Amino acid sequence: MSAPKKKTIIRDISWLAFNARVLQEAADPLVPLKERIKFLGIFSNNLDEFFRVRVAALKRMIDARRKIRMHLEQEPQKILDQIQTIVLQQQEEFDNVWKQIFGELKKQLIFLVNEKQLNSEQKKFIQTFFEEEVSASVIPLMIENIRDFPYMREKAIMLAVVMSKKGVVNKRKYALIEVPTRMMSRFVLLPSKPGCHYIILLEDIIRFCLPQIFSFLGYDTYEGYVIKVTRDAEFDIDTDIDNTYTQKIEKALKNRKRGKPVRFIYEKEIDSRLLEYLIKRLQLSKKDAIIPGGRIHNFRQFMDFPESVFSQKSQRRKPIPHPALRNAQRVTDVVLKQDIMLHFPYHSFTSLISLLSEAAMDPEVIEIKITAYRLAPASKIMNALINARRNGKKVTVMLELRARFDEEANLEWKERLEDEGVKVLIGIPNMKVHAKVGLIKRRRNNKFIQYGFVSTGNFNGRTAKLYGDHCLMTANKAIMTDINRIFNFLHHPKTGFHYLRECKSLMISPEMMRNQLVALINHEIKNARHKKAAAITLKLNSLSDDTLIRKLYEAAIAGVEIKLIIRGICCMLTENKKFKKPVHAISIVDEYLEHARVMVFHNDGKQLVFISSADWMVRNLDHRVEAAVQIKNPELAAELIDILQIQLKDNVKARRLDNALTNTYIKTKGKKLRSQIEIYNYLLNKSTPHEISDKAKKVK
Repeated sequence: MSAPKKKTIIRDISWLAFNARVLQEAADPLVPLKERIKFLGIFSNNLDEFFRVRVAALKRMIDARRKIRMHLEQEPQKILDQIQTIVLQQQEEFDNVWKQIFGELKKQLIFLVNEKQLNSEQKKFIQTFFEEEVSASVIPLMIENIRDFPYMREKAIMLAVVMSKKGVVNKRKYALIEVPTRMMSRFVLLPSKPGCHYIILLEDIIRFCLPQIFSFLGYDTYEGYVIKVTRDAEFDIDTDIDNTYTQKIEKALKNRKRGKPVRFIYEKEIDSRLLEYLIKRLQLSKKDAIIPGGRIHNFRQFMDFPESVFSQKSQRRKPIPHPALRNAQRVTDVVLKQDIMLHFPYHSFTSLISLLSEAAMDPEVIEIKITAYRLAPASKIMNALINARRNGKKVTVMLELRARFDEEANLEWKERLEDEGVKVLIGIPNMKVHAKVGLIKRRRNNKFIQYGFVSTGNFNGRTAKLYGDHCLMTANKAIMTDINRIFNFLHHPKTGFHYLRECKSLMISPEMMRNQLVALINHEIKNARHKKAAAITLKLNSLSDDTLIRKLYEAAIAGVEIKLIIRGICCMLTENKKFKKPVHAISIVDEYLEHARVMVFHNDGKQLVFISSADWMVRNLDHRVEAAVQIKNPELAAELIDILQIQLKDNVKARRLDNALTNTYIKTKGKKLRSQIEIYNYLLNKSTPHEISDKAKKVK
């Protein structure tokens, strides 16, 4: 049997459906108000990055008239047209949700006011606040006098100002002001009555003070309108052989600032002549995304809406100490005896930090190696590694300088680590290092002992509080040997591909993972065709790889039971008459971001369970160094299966992934089950790790 006629869902359209699920959380009246505002911020930030990366890439394809298309994008202009339609619809929905939230804020006596809604006391406060806190950071640009239109910083809030004089038709002047949110909070608390909270945005404080800023120019009417430009964030690295790789990254960052505008958003009420002038100076055309919006832009910063104004404070659940580590004096001693699986953010990230901190001070430890993709600003992981180096250990950090939008932060970490004597590997041209692995080497009685970890998520203490991930801490010799092979390759990327091919315990991309996944699917297809039980359960961030999707179609047609938990992009059609068994596909958007990648293959009843850093995308499987590990400890594998089963039963935060991208909530009879709360309770009440369950005995 052949695969469905319609091959796949367009990747970018699927992504927009994911962002719609984020907007659903903002619209849900059962979600706490502070969290609803946060989801509006996440939606806005997601959309910004989507335009900077995906829309920009589609525009590049059209401009270059390339014959070679990116994966799944055969008709980029049609996709852009669809994107424009969907984005406008979502913007309207966003505005409606914000109106609802705005009304709910008022009910809680929280008032977000603008410069025209102030009482006399608040006006005096603002004038003083502007003089003392804001004015030094306000730099008005008289744009009509500037030959080259000034650079509008990405993610900046810009006030476009029009000055005029009453009774004089042609006496007008335009200016541009960047709202200095990099230096101060966008939210300013105003003098308020007891029990009430009045908040004003920083841009509205500047609007109020426009007459003060431009008083010497002789105008009497001042209007400010928020505008926003989103630029192409493509990261072009030049081929200048005289520059080091680091210099090329730095140059590419500077070039990104001059990226072409891909979206221009403006207030609906903007002065029409000012709008026409700005579009002309920005060299925008009808083909560009020119989108009218409300008075407030850059909702990304609403993720930091002041929590102090809410009577009901956020009660985030406390991380659970892992039962095997609860009474342990040293994490190291436990890991050397048994495998430990940490489930973030349910388990404390401190356990991983402790493992490295202990190694930093352990006189028997001689070497530490780790890969780093995205790091916390004040990273305890990096501080532990610096401490290790100061204690005389050999430390190697593979630091991916091209982690999108974290390039500058990683360049700073590179400099700091190298100043401390840490060996920093900085990646491979045309290939990102996305594997999440670490290794610690000890010497005792002239014998070497190695232990470490393989994770689905970044070693980032800040995001570990919000991202759902799994991390295996182990002293398994075969796994440690393969981690060493990864680092041998990273030391010799031009000649060392054979190191990756030699890996036996880890599935590695770009060399072998794709073929191994195909083989695992083929095994399930073979079993299904022989009337044996066959099943595949996948949890991924994204599923867009055409080859693997076709394999899943083949499996569904053969009768393999397929269950999918996909947070973001899902290009696979989940409904087709040719499928012998319906594909159960869901997406969960909730308090924590579902970031883990887990794969379970039935394998004749002896289930094979893997955790991985890789999504099923072309970029991950063919253009990145990724690592997946089989969880061979029966109890840990069963624990992962239990967690997946809990998520598959979610009937509160799970949405059905169907061909029409409807994002319909899963509704089932009986008890309400919200998987993130259920998983927390499951891990909280977990029995001792030494008890082997019946389910564990079925895992190979």
